[in-house]
Amino acid sequence: MPTGRMSGNITQDWEPVVLRRAKPKAADLKSAKAVNQALRTGAPVETVRKAAAGTNKNASAAAVAAPARKLDEMTEPAGLGRVGGDVRAAIQKARVAKGWSQAELAKRVNERAQVVQEYESGKAVPVQAVLAKMERALEVKLRGKAVGAPAPTK
Repeated sequence: MPTGRMSGNITQDWEPVVLRRAKPKAADLKSAKAVNQALRTGAPVETVRKAAAGTNKNASAAAVAAPARKLDEMTEPAGLGRVGGDVRAAIQKARVAKGWSQAELAKRVNERAQVVQEYESGKAVPVQAVLAKMERALEVKLRGKAVGAPAPTK
């Protein structure tokens, strides 16, 4: 009898291993190949005809856009206030009285010339800080009730 490390009956205790395929993904089931395979085998195939298929139109987009726009109009202000005519005239009158161009006024208030031009044309949304700088440079009131009156100097 052989003696050694392996004595006794040697048996294999293996359990069967079953390999399965992964379930097909939804995109794979919708492919033309999968649909044709299902038709050949007689499996049920569901077909749905879409209303605007193959067109560049989206019927629901127009229906959704109108209520969203109405909601925005009801909750948001229609537009931001612009510089009033009296403020525009006061800026121009004071600037011309000092003999400054728009570019020179812009340098003195540390803003771009385009900002001064927008204030004088009435296109700008008034910012209190910019108006305050212009008041100090031009020495004219641009805010409050007495627009155009000489500003008190300190």
